[in-house]
Amino acid sequence: MKQESSVDGSWQKENVLHDASGYSALLVGATGLIGAALLRQLLRDPLVTMVTVIVRRPLETKTLGSANELSKLNMIVISFEDLDQTLEQVHADVVFCTLGTTIRVAKTQEAFRKVDYEYPLTLARFAERTNASLFSIVTAMGASSSSKIFYSRVKGELQDAIAKLSIPLVQVFQPSLLLGERPQARPGEAFGAVVSKGLQFAMVGPLRKYRPIKGEDVALAMRRAAGQAGQMKAASKSSMIQYYSSDKIADLALHTTG
Repeated sequence: MKQESSVDGSWQKENVLHDASGYSALLVGATGLIGAALLRQLLRDPLVTMVTVIVRRPLETKTLGSANELSKLNMIVISFEDLDQTLEQVHADVVFCTLGTTIRVAKTQEAFRKVDYEYPLTLARFAERTNASLFSIVTAMGASSSSKIFYSRVKGELQDAIAKLSIPLVQVFQPSLLLGERPQARPGEAFGAVVSKGLQFAMVGPLRKYRPIKGEDVALAMRRAAGQAGQMKAASKSSMIQYYSSDKIADLALHTTG
């Protein structure tokens, strides 16, 4: 049975997933706010031996890292309709999913669900059948399959579906409004972030999880948590799923070095 765990934000030294030889990573969603930051960090991380990214269009690599860091990058450009078949060519110890869109961008609920539910679940099933050590994914604050809000309901349904899979460790990151420059403007989120930033002084205690958070910090937290996954699994022989609320993501990012 899958065990659920919360995170208390208290971290000591970073532990390596697997062993000192490091780990290989698959990242899908590398063109988004969190994914782009995470890709740069993974390429810099000496514990990461290879980073495979699956994208719809080639990435501009000039700003991603040095020549040595870019030697770890394996870029696969596909139509996402071919995602499942493409994954047959891939091996990764850790799978990161930072896919996400909005109804405004997707245009229809069906198209939104494909990006925010179907593709991520395909990746989770890949992690399960290939015995990946960790599946790490970004959903959203308030995600719940019982929500009356379509966006939150789809995110919640995805979480429920992933929780039924047999993956050694699943880490679910649920950030509040995201701060940072996006490739595509999201006026609603930008307005909400401005309002929330103005009220941050009042967002303390239980309200702290509602503070807006930088996409870069979410990426930092994901990388840090992946690095500590070996220690997290040591205490349990069964599958585990861990949920990181936005305040815990901020705590984890604050204690990240490197």
